[in-house]
Amino acid sequence: MQHSIANPPLTPNTTLQIPIKTPVTVITGYLGAGKTTLLNNLLTKPNGKKLAVIVNEYGEIGIDADLVVKSDEEILEMNNGCICCNVRGDLVRIIEKITNESKSFDHIVIETTGLADPGPIIQSFWVEEILRDRTQLDGFVTVVDSLHFFKHENSCEAKEQVAFADQIILNKCDLVDGSQIDQLEQTIKSMNPLATIEKTNNSRITADILNLGGFDLSKALAIEPDLLESDSHEHQNDISAICLNTVGPINGMLFNKWIYGFVQANGENLYRCKGILNIDDQPRRFVFQGVHMTLDGRPGAAWEPEQVRTNQIVFIGTHLDETDIKENFLRCHQSVNQRTPVTP
Repeated sequence: MQHSIANPPLTPNTTLQIPIKTPVTVITGYLGAGKTTLLNNLLTKPNGKKLAVIVNEYGEIGIDADLVVKSDEEILEMNNGCICCNVRGDLVRIIEKITNESKSFDHIVIETTGLADPGPIIQSFWVEEILRDRTQLDGFVTVVDSLHFFKHENSCEAKEQVAFADQIILNKCDLVDGSQIDQLEQTIKSMNPLATIEKTNNSRITADILNLGGFDLSKALAIEPDLLESDSHEHQNDISAICLNTVGPINGMLFNKWIYGFVQANGENLYRCKGILNIDDQPRRFVFQGVHMTLDGRPGAAWEPEQVRTNQIVFIGTHLDETDIKENFLRCHQSVNQRTPVTP
């Protein structure tokens, strides 16, 4: 006799086991817009959620992860490429690891590189099985540099970062006048009339960017109809990242004189620079960041007692002379014997 096993009939009291997907927020924006500052503001503001944070960097050494404030959240790095192209596989593996861990996370936040194209990232959440089954893209947040946006408005990445956004942060509003802000806002609205816009200084927001309600795929397909089919992306091939990694104290006066002269001479081609340095063997790290000719530097976290005080510095731009940069940076070290390059 053959026996058949049938599923029990559904009743009003039947509970369906629907897999719980972890929401994901992607923070993007062109080089130097204020993404890491936004992330730090998010991590220092109580939100009641356990976060996993993925920081992606274009260069081969990771600086942004070191600039993220110390917190209870899990910080994971992805360096030497963009998640929109050559390290997309790493994104899948990291999220698989996160979702396999015994400790559960309420939300995943991804900070992309400044050169990321949102299209392939969005595509990953629909075509990669691990991401499709375990996560849900909650929203795309784009930080816009109000001071420098028009220098890069013809960049394909800058345009698409705005076009695909659910929430747009117009940052550095204190550095431009009201008429420029109005012009920028109109330009942004013409590129993406559906996104919510908030004007900020230092990426201090009131918007709840961890609860944007779910990314609208139909809107994305209206912008890029072959979004789920195309699998290629190339960056502008004349943009390069020059990464320097040394040990030994830096002479503060020599470094200041060199870096200010360098950005004045190369500002138009220097899209981004950032670094963590051991200046004059001070107890705290010196953190500096720059966009074009704008520089900002200040003391950062204290060095740990047994920590090797490594100097890390990255320049991203076009037509930069790598040999000249390396030679001049090494001259800023206090001792010839301490001009020691180390492998990233």
